[in-house]
Amino acid sequence: MIIDTTEVEVQVINSFSRWESLKEVYGLIGIFVPIFTLLLGITIGVLVIVWLEREISAAIQQRIGPEYAGPLGILQALADGTKLLFKEDPVPSRGDIRLFSMGPSIAVISVLLSYLVIPFGYRLILADLSIGVFLWISISSIAPIGLLMSGYGSNNKYSFLGGLRAAAQSISYEIPLTLCVLSISLLSNSLSTVDIVEAQSKYGFWGWNLWRQPIGFVVFLISSLAECERLPFDLPEAEEELVAGYQTEYSGIKYALFYLASYLNLLVSSLFITVLYLGGWNFSIPYISIPELFGINQMDGVFGTTIGIFITLAKAYLFLFIPIAARWTLPRMRMDQLLNLGWKFLLPISLGNLLLTTSSQLVSL
Repeated sequence: MIIDTTEVEVQVINSFSRWESLKEVYGLIGIFVPIFTLLLGITIGVLVIVWLEREISAAIQQRIGPEYAGPLGILQALADGTKLLFKEDPVPSRGDIRLFSMGPSIAVISVLLSYLVIPFGYRLILADLSIGVFLWISISSIAPIGLLMSGYGSNNKYSFLGGLRAAAQSISYEIPLTLCVLSISLLSNSLSTVDIVEAQSKYGFWGWNLWRQPIGFVVFLISSLAECERLPFDLPEAEEELVAGYQTEYSGIKYALFYLASYLNLLVSSLFITVLYLGGWNFSIPYISIPELFGINQMDGVFGTTIGIFITLAKAYLFLFIPIAARWTLPRMRMDQLLNLGWKFLLPISLGNLLLTTSSQLVSL
C-alpha cells in the first residue's frame, strides 16, 4: 500500500492553519468581550445615575419625579436618549464644522478611557498599569480641549466664552486634584490603582485613606465637583449668563454626547474616590471581614468577584448622593470666586498636605 505523503502534508498544513486562525479569532474575542462588557456596564450605570438624580431631586423639592416611562420611571432616561438620537442635528452655517463635530467625541472618549484603570473587584480591571492614577489625570485633561473646540467651532460668542470658562476651570482644579492623588501614591508606594486598594486592605476599615488623608479627601471632593462642572461650579454652562455655554448651538446626538460625558465624568470621579479613599472593593466592618463572613478566604472566584463589584458600586453610588444634593442646596459661585477658591485656597492646602505626607513618610523610614 502506497501513501501519498504530499497529500498528508497538505492536510496537516491546512488543519494547522485552521487551528491558528481559530486561535486568532478566540484571541480577538478575548480582547473585545471585556471591552464591550465594560462599555455596557458603564452605559447602564449612567442610566441609573440619571434616574437617581431625577428621583432624589424630586424628593428634595417635594415634587413627583418621572413615573410614566416604565415602572417607577426607570425608562425615562432611555426615552430621552432615543428622542435625542432621532432629533434634527443642525450645524452652524458659519462655524467650523470639523471642530464642531469633533468636540463632543473628544469629550466622551477622553472620559471613557479613564475606566481602563478602575478596579471593580479583585483582579477585575481592564488594564492594571503601574501609572494608573496618572494615566487617568492625563487623559481627563484632554476633555476641556474638546469643550474649547466646540465653543470655538460654534461661531457663537456665548459658546466660545463657555469653552474658555471650561478650560480655565479645569486647569485651576486639575492641579490640586493631582497633588491629592500624589499624596495617596506616596502613602501606598505605588501609582497602580490595584496596589492603592490593596494597601488600604491591610488594615481593614481603619486603613482607608479617608482617615489617613482627611484634608486631601475634602480637597479631592471639591476638585472633583469642579471637574465635573456640578453645582456650585457649573459656570461653563450658566443659563442666566451664557444661555447654555459651549452647548448652545448643539442638538440631537451631539448634545446627547455632551450629556453623556458629564454623567460619565461624574461616575468615574465617584469610582476614583472609592478606589483612592474608601478602600475600593474591600469593605471590613471593625473586627468583621466581609469575605470571612461569607466563608471565603480571598475575593476571587465568581462569588468573591460579585461581592467585590457590588461593594465598589455601592460605595460609588452612595457617594453620588453628595453632588446630587449639592445641586439643589448650594448657590452658584461667580467666576472670580471659583478661580480664587482653586488657586488661592485649594492649591496651597493640597501642596501643604503633600508636604506633610512626604515628611511623615520620610520619618517612618
